[in-house]
Amino acid sequence: MLARRSVARLAAQPSRLGAAPQSARNMATLRELELRLKSVRNIEKITKSMKMIASTRLAKAQRAMQNGKQYGVANSEVFQNASSEETPKQKLFIVVSSDKGLCGGIHSSVSKATRRYIASGENGSAPDSPIVIIGDKSKAQLLRTLSANLALTFNQIGRDIPTFADAAGVADLIVKSGIKYDSIALVHNKFVSAISYEPAVVEVLNEEALKESPGFKAYEMEDDVTKDLAEFSLANAIYAALIEGHACEISARRNAMDNAQKNASDMISSLQMQFNRGRQAAITNELVDIITGASAL
Repeated sequence: MLARRSVARLAAQPSRLGAAPQSARNMATLRELELRLKSVRNIEKITKSMKMIASTRLAKAQRAMQNGKQYGVANSEVFQNASSEETPKQKLFIVVSSDKGLCGGIHSSVSKATRRYIASGENGSAPDSPIVIIGDKSKAQLLRTLSANLALTFNQIGRDIPTFADAAGVADLIVKSGIKYDSIALVHNKFVSAISYEPAVVEVLNEEALKESPGFKAYEMEDDVTKDLAEFSLANAIYAALIEGHACEISARRNAMDNAQKNASDMISSLQMQFNRGRQAAITNELVDIITGASAL
């Protein structure tokens, strides 16, 4: 009797035009959740594959970095014994990054360090200091605030593992470009561990600074020797920065893909829970409708 009265009251109420049945709304929501789950699962597969590739490449990049660091050590020994007595008046900044993304904030770290160093005004840095950028990522970031300072930009450098030929080509173009500078500040990422890195600045002297340094004044040498040494030291420093920055990039990409995979897994668990609850609610509503209809007969 109570069921018949409930059915009579529902029949007496005016029906709302355009209102979809509850089961139809549940089906639409479940369909959206199912599509979302499918897309997130695909993203999880992609990030997992990229993490495995980066992990494989990281060991190779670390071995190349250990070999390439010897170039930087040789440069450091030369410049330690050839320190200039005068403060440089014009400093050239060389920012080392790459063209690829999906590796966290590794490119923004060198961009921020460059802006901070130029704003400090120390050791010859000035608001109009020229900048040479290796890599499209840092170029796009520095164009927003220091577009007037850009003198040269390079891309497609070290797409796999950087070679000394890549660094020598960059150094040769910088020397032939006619940019006026007293010293060079090489801004790159320093490899700390497989999960961390930090921006570093390496000072490189030009030909005139080497000639005027006390360590070189003590010896008699031809002008070509100092010129060749300055160009070779610049190529050495760029190569060491490229090879270390490449290892930092691969390490950061592996960590970024690992975090992305974990986030995708958490999202899949949450969406699967919502989907199961929605499906159970739809089944329960259908059972209630069937039982209510059977009771009304």
